Amino acid sequence: MKKYFGKILIIGIPIIAAFILLYPTYDASKLEEKKQEVYNRAKKDTSATDSLTRLERFEDKYGKDLESAKNKRLKLGLDLRGGMYVTLECDIVKLIEESAQRETVDDIFNEVIDKTRQDAKMSDESVIDIFLNNFNKIARPRGKSLISYFDIGDLREASEDKIVERLKNNAENAIDQAQEVIRQRIDKYGISEPTIQKQGSRRIMLELPGVNNEIEMRKLLQTTARLEFNLVKNNKEIVKTFARIDKLLSDKTKRAKGLLPDTLSESSNTISKDTAIASTKDISKAKKESIAKNKKKSQKDVKTEVKDTAAAIATDTAKKATDTSDPYAGLSEEEKSKRYYEDHPFTTLFQTYYVTDDGRGGRSQPIAYSLPLDQYPEGEYNFVIPDQTLKKFNNIMARPEVKALIPYDLKIAREAKPDPRIEKQSKQKIYNFYALKREPEITGEFVTEARATYDPNTNQPMVLMGMNSEGADRWGRITGANLKKRIAIVLDDQVYSAPTVQNKIIGGSSQITGMANVEEARLLEIVLKAGALKAPVQIIEERVVGPSLGEDSINSGLLASGIALLFVVVFMLLYYAKGGLIANISVILNVILILAVLSAFGGTLTLPGISGIILTIGMAVDANVLIFERIREELYKGRSLKSAIDEGFKHALSAILDSNITTFITGLILYFFGTGPIQGFALTLMIGIIATLFTQIVVSRAMIEISLIRGATHYNFGQPKILNI
Repeated sequence: MKKYFGKILIIGIPIIAAFILLYPTYDASKLEEKKQEVYNRAKKDTSATDSLTRLERFEDKYGKDLESAKNKRLKLGLDLRGGMYVTLECDIVKLIEESAQRETVDDIFNEVIDKTRQDAKMSDESVIDIFLNNFNKIARPRGKSLISYFDIGDLREASEDKIVERLKNNAENAIDQAQEVIRQRIDKYGISEPTIQKQGSRRIMLELPGVNNEIEMRKLLQTTARLEFNLVKNNKEIVKTFARIDKLLSDKTKRAKGLLPDTLSESSNTISKDTAIASTKDISKAKKESIAKNKKKSQKDVKTEVKDTAAAIATDTAKKATDTSDPYAGLSEEEKSKRYYEDHPFTTLFQTYYVTDDGRGGRSQPIAYSLPLDQYPEGEYNFVIPDQTLKKFNNIMARPEVKALIPYDLKIAREAKPDPRIEKQSKQKIYNFYALKREPEITGEFVTEARATYDPNTNQPMVLMGMNSEGADRWGRITGANLKKRIAIVLDDQVYSAPTVQNKIIGGSSQITGMANVEEARLLEIVLKAGALKAPVQIIEERVVGPSLGEDSINSGLLASGIALLFVVVFMLLYYAKGGLIANISVILNVILILAVLSAFGGTLTLPGISGIILTIGMAVDANVLIFERIREELYKGRSLKSAIDEGFKHALSAILDSNITTFITGLILYFFGTGPIQGFALTLMIGIIATLFTQIVVSRAMIEISLIRGATHYNFGQPKILNI
């Protein structure tokens, strides 16, 4: 056993690794089937509450497992799964046109723009280079320069080189801006596993699985981004609203179960404000540490943590309350916890903190929702919610009866990204959400520039924002009227920052601080620029693949692969006998390794990719044909079996490497210079070549040598029986 233990490892390790990598694909398939069964049962439920409860139970039990499996599984391309393929192009010509000073634009400049637009349609060259070339041909001979049309900024640095540099930077940033806006919208739309990639200097390629409403998607992609600056209204009124939502949902559930008492009113909860706040002090420190600093808890623990805190608040409040009308008086700890969840089905989904003004920047302490509505303290509140309960929160907020309780002049919006510090420390996704004034104070149309940089005094990342003259006047009035208040920067109804106004801002130049890192500052820069985006995106290509066509493609691809594999297997068995069996095992392992590597590196299997796998099957067998033929030649010369095998692998290696390396180089060229389906074919081909070299040379030889070590004196490679010695 020890003699060939290493050979067994060579064969066994890749097989085990392949199945480990492919297990999430199997797991995701089974969980999606189970999810579909749950949805089908939920549709048959007579009560909406029962349907929601059924779906929530599935999410609690399998939601994270399904999400994890889907992230690691082998992804299918649009041609196999169905969906929408879109190519967008940023209108850089429009960007150049809008960058020029309006009062300087004349017929000469318009002629250059028109010629640039025509040439850009026929060329993939940089639009800025096309513009400069046309400008030199058309405008310069007539005495014009770039300074004639574009703002030169600081007179001390006035030069055409500076103008060209600025235009190029704007063009490069335009595609980043458009990509970020599109990504945010697609995430908000709920598309799973989208592919969003930049192509060249001005295009964005999208693959959107499962989308078949092309009209709605086209509208979503081409709508101008809406950047707003909204006042944050995290005050007593919104907390009271959340308490009313609790009561609405609780009463509805109890009424459906026939458990609602006849006399249950808001006045029954008469715990004093001081008692409620005092009861939370004992757990305030522990709670904040568990959300912000606990690195060991899993994501599932976060949801439990929120619930445990809510239960602790209810329990502690009940202990310290002296009012005999306390609804939790006389209950056990378990009963108190259960009762609190029943009474607060909404506010137990998130954490609420009251910000006290202690003269040192304010401290936060959790707040219980057991107070009467008139006893919540005035002041500022913060709301944080873990990713685990976000979906349920959104479902509740979407209900018509809940929407009716939200004040007409307010809207609820969450952060676009989770808190990066908490995510980095503990891998937990915790979001802030805000109550915002519905009407914006000012919109992004007045923003002229944004730049991520570092504060020279603190060396912390910040963003410098500039506005035009009209925006500067408005911004001065707004900031002057809202000192020490927060104003949220909102793009398409998601909050990217909510800085506090420190002083009145005159001149339109603002500094936004408080970013956790330079990446967050860079994201905010892109968001601010997106509001003033002068390079609109246009759909230049779109294709819709229906799910039935995708299913037909899968069936056709599997059938073609199966037939190819069958013919290869039969031929190798008939012609090379036992050697052919070894080759067939290696080929099957080869295919499994290709799929496993694709899954491990987040690759996507497409119909051209399947054709690449079929081609790889032929190349894999070709390697064994070269080896076996050489072994047979050596046996004809009278060599011993072991010597013939050694010579066969040794002398066939150069020919195998030559053919595979040249094919791999071709695959590289196709991958880097091709697009879409061509890249899919090239990727599977290159992975297949690497897998072929491993399985047909290393694994095949290991299997043959195991037989030799075990004492085999002959091995059938299809040679005449007289040579089987």
